[in-house]
Order: sequence, then structure tokens, then C-alpha cells
Amino acid sequence: MIDVKPIITIQYCTQCQWLLRSGWLAQELLSTFGTDLGGVTLLPGTGGVFEIACGDELLWERRRDGGFPDARTLKNLVRDRLFPERDLGHGEGRREER
Repeated sequence: MIDVKPIITIQYCTQCQWLLRSGWLAQELLSTFGTDLGGVTLLPGTGGVFEIACGDELLWERRRDGGFPDARTLKNLVRDRLFPERDLGHGEGRREER
């Protein structure tokens, strides 16, 4: 039996030089979720693109969501969508009521 784990993709604009930001967010996700994720993939793009997705679900889009997520916001977003019972500890801030 194969254990399928979610893979996060971060598509970033090479023209805008957002590789470092994308790499940092990937590192934050891998540090927090570790082996619960199947990986974080960086996808180079152009035209001001900055999107974070899991499969077909768009978690963050720079134009739609108004800029870039900070690490806490992104971790909470990923946790809420993929691992809702997980506690992120003191860095999580206030949790949304479900």
C-alpha cells in the first residue's frame, strides 16, 4: 500500500526575482510539517505569478489575496486545509472557529 502525502507547489515569478521568498516559504512548510508532506515543489513562472497550491486547490494567489503570505498565515492555511486536528504550538496565533 502506498501512502500518498500532499505535495505543495509554489509557483513564483523569475522576472520579479521571488525565488528566495518561495524557497523560504518552502523551508518553513517543510520545517513545520516534515514527513506529513510529500514535498514542496518550486515552479518558475513569469508575469508576476505567485501561487501556492495543493493539487488542484489554490491556497494562495498574490493578486487575489493581496500580496504574499507571512509564514504564520501560510502554515495556518496549510494546517486548516490538510491537517485540521494538528496543533502548531505557540506560533500559530488565534485559531479560526470551526
